[in-house]
Amino acid sequence: MPEEITIEEFSRVDLRVGVVVEAERIPGTRLLRLIVDLGGERRQIVSGIAEWYRPEDLVGRKVVVVANLKPKVIRGYRSEGMILAAGCERGQRPVLVTVEDGAQPGWRVC
Repeated sequence: MPEEITIEEFSRVDLRVGVVVEAERIPGTRLLRLIVDLGGERRQIVSGIAEWYRPEDLVGRKVVVVANLKPKVIRGYRSEGMILAAGCERGQRPVLVTVEDGAQPGWRVC
């Protein structure tokens, strides 16, 4: 079991609803470059889900994004957040954490 955290520690994680507006495979990798609308702000996110998801199937999907993750350069691309998925254990197909149609881009997930 992972170490327990306090509600104050959890509240530091900024989870937001985002809509994937662009997606493309990064050549020669298992990575996708996603442009995600977080409600007036667009972020580039690099995700290791290319083995399981085609870029064209992601455009328009509402996903949950860790919006305050420190940016990192991955294979020359700046990643400005992380999309959440379940079932990420080795060999399993990750299932994206999505929200229903009523949720708007930029809304905080609490």
